[in-house]
Amino acid sequence: MSIDLSQNSDKFLQKLDVYISERIKDRLKRLSEVPIPSDAKFIGREDGDKIFRYRIGDFRALYKVKDNEKIVLVVKIDKRPRVYEK
Repeated sequence: MSIDLSQNSDKFLQKLDVYISERIKDRLKRLSEVPIPSDAKFIGREDGDKIFRYRIGDFRALYKVKDNEKIVLVVKIDKRPRVYEK
């Protein structure tokens, strides 16, 4: 599976310190091998796609698994209290 970042996720990573940004990217790359690791949590559905939460230290990544397109789409990355805000 390939990993795609939404525009918001990409912008957020660019604003972070390089070390933290690289650490998050390395963890997200693991999703290409195992799209739903044991530490990911299912949090709902949107347009038929399952949405999961992936914990990366103090940060959370919300992502969709699009099985038919073989894509993991990272929708949002942020610190814990803000990531769930719409």
